[in-house]
Amino acid sequence: MPKDLYDLGEVPPTGHVPATMHAFTLRRERYGQPRDAFAHEIVPVPEIPPGHVLVYTMAAGINYNGVWAAAGHPADVISMREKAGATEDYHIGGSDGAGVVWAVGEGVHGVEVGDHIIVFPGQWDVDAEDIRMGRDPIAARSMQAWGYESNFGSFGQFCLVRDFQCLRKPEHLPWHVVGGFLVSAATAYRQLFGWEPHVVRPGDPVLIWGGAGGLGSSAIQLARQVGGKPVAVVSTEEKARMCRELGAVGTILRTDFDHWGRVPDEEDTQAYAAWTRGVRAFGRRFWEELGERRSPRIVFEHTGADTLPTSLYLCDNAGMVVLCGATSGYRADLDLRFLWMRLKRLQGSHVASPAQCRMVIDLLAGGQLDPCVTRILEFDEIGEAHQMIRDNAQPPGNMSVLVNARAGQTGLDV
Repeated sequence: MPKDLYDLGEVPPTGHVPATMHAFTLRRERYGQPRDAFAHEIVPVPEIPPGHVLVYTMAAGINYNGVWAAAGHPADVISMREKAGATEDYHIGGSDGAGVVWAVGEGVHGVEVGDHIIVFPGQWDVDAEDIRMGRDPIAARSMQAWGYESNFGSFGQFCLVRDFQCLRKPEHLPWHVVGGFLVSAATAYRQLFGWEPHVVRPGDPVLIWGGAGGLGSSAIQLARQVGGKPVAVVSTEEKARMCRELGAVGTILRTDFDHWGRVPDEEDTQAYAAWTRGVRAFGRRFWEELGERRSPRIVFEHTGADTLPTSLYLCDNAGMVVLCGATSGYRADLDLRFLWMRLKRLQGSHVASPAQCRMVIDLLAGGQLDPCVTRILEFDEIGEAHQMIRDNAQPPGNMSVLVNARAGQTGLDV
């Protein structure tokens, strides 16, 4: 007999959508440290609007936006959605995920019940005027980061997505891999190849911050595939070894330097001189690791306030600093003289297009990209996983959470 609630990993009868589900939620009264903010609850399975798909979640990934959501800062995602008319007083996060299409709403195209899919992490209104007029959907006014700005992400037993978010899963790859790599890998791909003419070319020096993280580990591999010369910044020698194994031509320990953060005022001549010595010493170390006296044509940024002044200083004339986040803080100092006098470019980048995600999935399926999923977690470890990221104590690479899947499982056992 069909039930209203199923255990994690228990497969409901085909065609049956239960009334409730397991989920890790956030609520306003728990905002704060991730280990306290996330809680395992039983909540209603979301209704399926037109154009939407209900997915039986097999695995999910851990990303930094879960830390922001847990803190309620810089955005209170629950209040933000309530102002737009949502009725749920809780948030189910998770922007990386993969699973089985379980039910579809009216007007769904190209997706069928039973499809094994990886979720594209962006949502938008396909009928919006700006998109119909040709705007990149990632820059559209209706664009939302799934599982952060929108609700019902991959930390639920079932998740809710738009039909265009469903990307075919390579059959031979396990759920814990495909559910935990796409946000970081596709974001890195767009940063390095999405901003013509500043794309990585053979021989280009590339400075990669956080080289051992999910973003950095993908960026190293992608840059090397086209002949770029990535130099990775890391915090430990263990992480440096990992980066070199992935293809970095050199590594820099950021702990060897102390000039991070806000740039001192030039009127404080001693402090400004000390900062200048620090950033120039970092530049010399980059040359040493690169093996030649060239500045990075592309600087791969996602750390923000602590590092952006160094990135902009070090970037080559007519080069680009491209950033997709700000884990050390989002208020940073810029010396605008570097931009106009040296023709440098500061470029924001966000997620990736479905086509770029498809390219990354194909690289993974063909064995040309290591997803670097280095830790597999159980569902009840979601809060602790985000606490590790918050405390900068996470393992190298990506972390994946088993929702309904078992480690190593590639299909759906009925």
